[in-house]
Amino acid sequence: MAKRKATRKKKIRRKSSNNNLFQSSLAKVLAGVSILVLLVVTAGLLMHFLVSPDEPSKSVSPVKSVPPTPQTSAKSPAFEIYPSKKIPSVKKPVKSTTPAKHRPLVAIIIDDLGYDKKIAIKFSKLNAVLTFSILPHSPFQKTIAHLSREKGFDIMLHLPMEPVEYPDVNPGPGTLLTSMTPDQLTRQLENDLDAVPFIKGVNNHMGSKMTAASSQMYQIFTILKKRGLYFVDSRTTVETLCKPSARLFQIPFAQRDVFLDHVATVEFIRKQLNELVRIAQHNGYAVGIGHPHSLTYQVLREMLPELQKKVRLVPASEIVDLVG
Repeated sequence: MAKRKATRKKKIRRKSSNNNLFQSSLAKVLAGVSILVLLVVTAGLLMHFLVSPDEPSKSVSPVKSVPPTPQTSAKSPAFEIYPSKKIPSVKKPVKSTTPAKHRPLVAIIIDDLGYDKKIAIKFSKLNAVLTFSILPHSPFQKTIAHLSREKGFDIMLHLPMEPVEYPDVNPGPGTLLTSMTPDQLTRQLENDLDAVPFIKGVNNHMGSKMTAASSQMYQIFTILKKRGLYFVDSRTTVETLCKPSARLFQIPFAQRDVFLDHVATVEFIRKQLNELVRIAQHNGYAVGIGHPHSLTYQVLREMLPELQKKVRLVPASEIVDLVG
């Protein structure tokens, strides 16, 4: 009996010893895990403060699909590609004028605006009625549009269109390409029209290939008709289909008679302005297109007093008419 009690006591002591050993080992394991977790958290915090950017992260909005178009750039695109051969002038009906206003009408459109705010301000200060045609997606498009509106000028969208020289010559952001599907063309055109505020009309920037493509021009004129806009053909090709398209859709229309400054000399610009007056005196009205060059501004400022004795400068909207 005494032996049994002694044996039982030994077993209890052995079990107690084992329990103590297990608890000690468990405590060591838990302590090790706690230290490891603490090290990981500390390392994470250090990485956050050492590596994270200065500015707080911003939520990223989902990417929206956009129509294919040349990339927007702050660099001014090329001015017009002028026809290598002179496009013969089109015989036009004489536009009637009221007896009190005997002088023929002349609209001078300044193209390719949007990239140089200073030159636009200079033209706006001339003592003359001008029409400003602004390139879409240009850095100063809205500033110049508001400036034009304050002066009472007509504002036009100078719509980039594919020339035959594309892609060697790129008309710039928002270009309409003949390779676009109807949906792509519509989306790009709507995007361009929405880019420039207060527009009353449109004229083409380049476009010697696009303006000769009947199906695309019909699509373009359908949208212009819906928006109540007029169109002035810059006539960059003899194959232009703008006039028959305007006749078909009954859109107020006019076409360029004279480029004023495609040769950058004082003598040439003077000659072109005199030619513009001559055409207006013959037909009753005429349309001239110039560009935001300092030389063009200087010659206009010099010749305006004499010019306005012979013709009446008006917005392009007073020249356009439905094609019969």
